[in-house]
Amino acid sequence: MNYKSTRNSAEVVSSAQAIARGISADGGLFVPEEIPQMSLEEIGELIEESYVQRAEIILSKFLTDFTMEELGYCVRSAYTAEKFDSDKIAELARLGEGTYLLELWHGPTCAFKDMALQLLPYLLTVSVKKTIADKEVVILVATSGDTGKAALEGFKDVPGTKILVFYPENGVSPMQKLQMTTQEGENVGVCAIKGNFDDAQTAVKAIFTDPKIGEQLMSRGMMFSSANSINWGRLVPQIVYYISSYCDLLANGDIELGEKVNIVVPTGNFGNILAAYYAKHMGLPVGKLICASNKNNILTDFINTGVYDKNRAFYTTSSPSMDILISSNLERLLYLLCGCDDAQLKQWYADLKESGKFTVSDEVKAKIQAEFSAGFCDEEETLQTIRTVFEQYSYVCDPHTAVGVKVYEDYKKATGDTTKTIIASTASPYKFTDTVIQAVSPETNPSDDFDDVSLLNILTGMPVPQEISGLDGKEVRFTRSVATGEMPQVVRELLSL
Repeated sequence: MNYKSTRNSAEVVSSAQAIARGISADGGLFVPEEIPQMSLEEIGELIEESYVQRAEIILSKFLTDFTMEELGYCVRSAYTAEKFDSDKIAELARLGEGTYLLELWHGPTCAFKDMALQLLPYLLTVSVKKTIADKEVVILVATSGDTGKAALEGFKDVPGTKILVFYPENGVSPMQKLQMTTQEGENVGVCAIKGNFDDAQTAVKAIFTDPKIGEQLMSRGMMFSSANSINWGRLVPQIVYYISSYCDLLANGDIELGEKVNIVVPTGNFGNILAAYYAKHMGLPVGKLICASNKNNILTDFINTGVYDKNRAFYTTSSPSMDILISSNLERLLYLLCGCDDAQLKQWYADLKESGKFTVSDEVKAKIQAEFSAGFCDEEETLQTIRTVFEQYSYVCDPHTAVGVKVYEDYKKATGDTTKTIIASTASPYKFTDTVIQAVSPETNPSDDFDDVSLLNILTGMPVPQEISGLDGKEVRFTRSVATGEMPQVVRELLSL
């Protein structure tokens, strides 16, 4: 299984090279040359296996230059009882008849990013040994909230690595910010930027492809890689949990083998729903993929119209991990749907850079709409959904999950489709205490973060994750904030270039 760049189909690399490099030199993203297949029989055989065993089998189909021993080492090191508070790793909760929440937040940072970012450091270090021996890997991350902390925790004190995370100063929740700025580890750095996530992501990509910085790194025995979902090693672990959740539904007797399910994903950067797309095209019985946006509804508009237009207002919302106007992983989907035509893809993204918009062909739009449905949820609807879910089901969901629930309810009303459905639940409500308290108890005024944590526990009875309670009183290590133009200098300073 080889990989090629979305912007240069002639560039072919192994999976280890794709993971080690993170992004192609031309700015393209690596994609598998073909999507490996799983028969229904193979999926059925996973029912009795653990999450770890399922992951080994599924990943082996994509990472064919890894031995089973290497994959076993990576997976078993990532998904441990010390890191995840559930032996299932990902839990399924029922939300009414035929609706299931896939809880992806039982890891060390209480967000779905842990599912990939506990595994990526092991995949990356093995990949580097296979392809570029004796290089120190420098991980650059732009985060809209959860990726930063999950990456910092995953790479903390990993030998042969350094990690630097940039986050929008006013674009993350107080708890997300505290998780990052108190991060332990000798090889970590965190810096706020005066801008939004798109500004940070664009600047990080520019640093990645800056030849001068690249030469300086090479002279010091270093190389860049990424922990964002532009890195295939970040995206491929996410495929696992969609297949695993289907197996759990089979094991629980909720569905029969071969029965289709719909999948709803609240997403901004398109990586999490793209993983579901890959799972479907591997052979997982999936009907519709439902893309849920918050008030920054650029993906909803694109799926419904075929026009990607970032010339619009940017909103800071209660679901900050979705506050994104440039959805990086959409590039991978478009590359597949246009027949791997790298010239066409480059033209679309040149148009985006020049005018802030591009329009896909009617043929590509039809392909998108055959696979995806899309909707969005504004701020008031987010609060109302958290409140309704709590009142009806005694279940507490975070704002991102609430966006997914509301969009799914709208989809059902519009289509009458009652196919059993998995909704990705992407974060613990304790990462967004002020919003959740406002929703479940509107008469209550939130105070500071840790009083809010205790209050939410009293209001809902939901246990407080140790990963959240342990932040109380922890030393803040990182307070710097810079303009986006200063980000290259911050990188140079961290690396003593």
